[in-house]
Amino acid sequence: MCFEYRTRGNKNGGQLEAWRAENRSRVFPRPSFQGIPSLLFGPLEFINNDMANVVFLWHMHQPYYVNPLTKTAMMPWVRLHCVKGYLDMISLIEDFPTIRLNFNLTPVLLQQIEEIVTGQVTDLWLERSRKPAAELDETERVALLEDFFKVNWANLLKPEPRYAALLAQRGENVGRGELPRIARRFSTQDFLDLQVWFNLAWCGYTARRRFPELAALRKKGRDFTEPEKARLLDIHLEIMKAVPLVYRAAEERGQVELTTTPYFHPILPLVYDSAFAERSLPGREFPRRFHWPQDAEAQLTLAIETHERIFGRRPRGMWPSEGSIAPEMIPMMRRAGIEYFCSDEENLFKSIHRDPAYAQTKIDHLELFQAWRIRYDGAAVNGIFRDRPLSDFIGFTAAQNDPENAARVMIGHLGHIADLVPAQHGLIPLILDGENAWEHFRDGGEAFLRALYGGIAADPVRLHSSTMETYCRDHPPVRSLTTLHTGSWIGSNFDIWIGEAEENRAWDLLGAAREFLQQEIDAKRLHPPQKDEALREIYAAEGSDWFWWYGPDFSTGNDTLFDELFRQHLKNVYLLCDATPPPELDVPIRGYTPPVYLLPQSPISPRLGDSKEPTTPWRHAGTYLPGCEQGTMVRADHLAQKFWFGCDATRLYLRLDLTQPAYTTPFSLVLTVTTPGQTQPVTARTALICKPGLHTFTIHAPATSKPLRRSTLSLGKSVQWGLALSDLGIAPGTQFTIQLQILCDEIERERYPERSAIPLGA
Repeated sequence: MCFEYRTRGNKNGGQLEAWRAENRSRVFPRPSFQGIPSLLFGPLEFINNDMANVVFLWHMHQPYYVNPLTKTAMMPWVRLHCVKGYLDMISLIEDFPTIRLNFNLTPVLLQQIEEIVTGQVTDLWLERSRKPAAELDETERVALLEDFFKVNWANLLKPEPRYAALLAQRGENVGRGELPRIARRFSTQDFLDLQVWFNLAWCGYTARRRFPELAALRKKGRDFTEPEKARLLDIHLEIMKAVPLVYRAAEERGQVELTTTPYFHPILPLVYDSAFAERSLPGREFPRRFHWPQDAEAQLTLAIETHERIFGRRPRGMWPSEGSIAPEMIPMMRRAGIEYFCSDEENLFKSIHRDPAYAQTKIDHLELFQAWRIRYDGAAVNGIFRDRPLSDFIGFTAAQNDPENAARVMIGHLGHIADLVPAQHGLIPLILDGENAWEHFRDGGEAFLRALYGGIAADPVRLHSSTMETYCRDHPPVRSLTTLHTGSWIGSNFDIWIGEAEENRAWDLLGAAREFLQQEIDAKRLHPPQKDEALREIYAAEGSDWFWWYGPDFSTGNDTLFDELFRQHLKNVYLLCDATPPPELDVPIRGYTPPVYLLPQSPISPRLGDSKEPTTPWRHAGTYLPGCEQGTMVRADHLAQKFWFGCDATRLYLRLDLTQPAYTTPFSLVLTVTTPGQTQPVTARTALICKPGLHTFTIHAPATSKPLRRSTLSLGKSVQWGLALSDLGIAPGTQFTIQLQILCDEIERERYPERSAIPLGA
């Protein structure tokens, strides 16, 4: 079975031929850009179908950062996303009354907002911000130097001269052990300015417009006062308190629909039965079976109750945590009153592949662009599956390009899909993270979103924005499935959360605590409040976020904190039952964190294009694995699986091992080389790479009047690129850094490394 996009004929016989003759000249080449394959080979005829329904679902979630013993939120991201993305996203649509959106606010996020604004929980970083700078002790001063530069440097820090100067004063690459010494160089005013700038930089464009004090502080720039700082932090809490209210108001006026997620953001199929993981990961080593269907049901019930209490209406739709689904979830959703769920397109195609109703059928990829009726064990709900390339373009790529151009490309693709999908029930589902992408835009994403929403509103003939509830009501599914695939939106499996040593250890500890608690419950040794509190600790530990950071897949600067919080939730289960926690809960689960890249072990001199021994000449090269820097956001379709680099006395050598042949996704490369004291970098840019053989590239150096043209780049099974150090202006013994960009249609698709350049020496 294969999946393909095909033109859908929507006119019959002579009428179709007459229409084609009339519109013969209206032929549009299909644009192709980073991460989005062409839907057709060749030009696409413009067919004036009825409009397609464009549905956005913006997912907003933060894990439970609260230390249950101290009632302290150990991280500030709930508050900081409130004053930035959460407020910006809901406020922006007020300027687009015809646009309809769907938002997914997780219950555990809403709980933390409520706990912080009501004072039930203390925000540690807010308290460190409030404390007068003159009263900070050494530990607090070190903590500020470590934590209060955790913003996007390119867009939120370096454009602000005072904030950038404070970073320079601390240093961009310093170890924690150096901070006590560095702290002694900071004055009280320096620390006060740092407290203000960290919290001010996170304020989004809506907050800056609605609170004139913020604009005044940015204009002042430095030498802030304690009262000015206090007002800034009060504004943060005012915004936090308002966020749930403005989302509720937007739903009440009919412009948005609010959906939910299981309460503590668990991978619901794994809570129901961890053995489900083997369906999509056969042969892997897994933990002892964790099988608690009643917990899965409770996570869903608690979510719906909380959603209704805060927003005044029960949710109709659900984004299962990480798009994780299994057929056994369908009856549970139906019992809870969930009418539809969302997941990833790959899960749809795998489901179709397994369904007997579609055996021996060539499935049109356009089947994605509609809702499906999913049936299992006598129950049925609707399923909507995200268009991955378009969704990922917004989340990962748009910020790297001109916002107007990025929006124009999006609108072009939406329009072309609208020309292809069934007029009766055409649907374009754009489902993605609604919070973490915006700090990567220079303006917080405002220009891009305005152009995108405006472009949709300006094309009512083909595009219609809709809530998912309205779409499902007006367009009941005409296709159904009885064999729903088991998997998540990442890789269509549960590899991120189970199957690695650390992940399995965490599941085993969770399982032991759950079994212990059930024994206490069955023996009737717990009072009802005691039982409820202990179960809530279990539900918190079942959250997916702990397992996200275990194993080799992802890493953050706070891995140790996440590990401690997870184990503390499990310890509390025992403590609430008046028992001593087992000693293994004192042992960290999180082990060694691999570096982002490995530097070369020694000089290398590979022969470019050598396919006989492709690896041996590179065995001492440095390496970088695309995707290893993934944090809260992840993409699955990298063009390269490994990036190699190294040099000898005269040349720099680069190699890209591709995940697919270049002709399937033609691309160009831009290498940026920087040396100390250089005001402008040297760049090497290739032409489009798609055919095997030698390719030319151009070197642009500030010191030379004319670009240099070279042809020492070879494409075979990998891209191998040699550059003379002299062409790059690098003298023997000079230190330099490199960073590689991959472009598709002149739009940046990927960057290696993502955050900082690789240091090398000639």
